[in-house]
Parts: sequence; structure tokens; C-alpha cells
Amino acid sequence: MSGLTGGILIGLSVVLLLLTLGRIAGISGIAAGALTQRGAEQYWRLAFLIGMLLAAIIYKMSLGGFEVQTQLGSGWMIIAGLLVGFGTRLGSGCTSGHGVAGLSRLSPRSIVATLTFMAAAAATTNIIRHL
Repeated sequence: MSGLTGGILIGLSVVLLLLTLGRIAGISGIAAGALTQRGAEQYWRLAFLIGMLLAAIIYKMSLGGFEVQTQLGSGWMIIAGLLVGFGTRLGSGCTSGHGVAGLSRLSPRSIVATLTFMAAAAATTNIIRHL
């Protein structure tokens, strides 16, 4: 049930951000703008990011706290994070921007990007399982 609730809330946030500020909810673009913009442009981005972080913390605390489980070591996590960051720049946006906001607008670029994300994820999973 929490997956469905999360999906509904993500979709709602995309719609509300578009209707209220005329902005697309791509998290990488919002985060980059929070670091580079000034004034009102920076304020709404910071508020969005802080709200997203606080919502996750409140949700996890309501379930009894945090428990991080990983099957891979820190080295793999660092490599994965760097690759995601590189891919985000290369693909002109992140999975939330393309996969949620872009697909809902039927953006051809987002359709191609999301298919590429999925194919790369499947290939990476297959490779990692055989290491």
C-alpha cells in the first residue's frame, strides 16, 4: 500500500508544482538550481527539497525508525552514485524528471531517456549478479 500512496503523492506533487509555479518536477534540476540560483528561484527550490527530505524522515519515523540494508559495500554505492550523477547530466535530467514529469507530458526525449534508464538498469543488474 505504501508504494501506491507514494506514487499518488509523487504524481500530485508533479501536478501541483506545474500548476502553481509552472515548473517541472525534475529533482536534479531543482537541486542544481538551489545551488546556483538566487532570490525567489532559490527559495522555492530549497523549500521543495527540504519538504521532500522532511517528509521522508517523518514517514520513516512514523514506522519506527531507520534501518538501512544493502547487499553491496560502500565502494559500489559511491561508484553507483557517481554514475547516476554523470548519467543525469548526460541525459539532461534524472529519472523523476523524465520518468514522471516527462512521460506524463508525452515528451519524446523523456520516453527515450526512460527506456534507456530501464535498459541500463536491467543490464547493470544482470552484470552485478554475475560478478
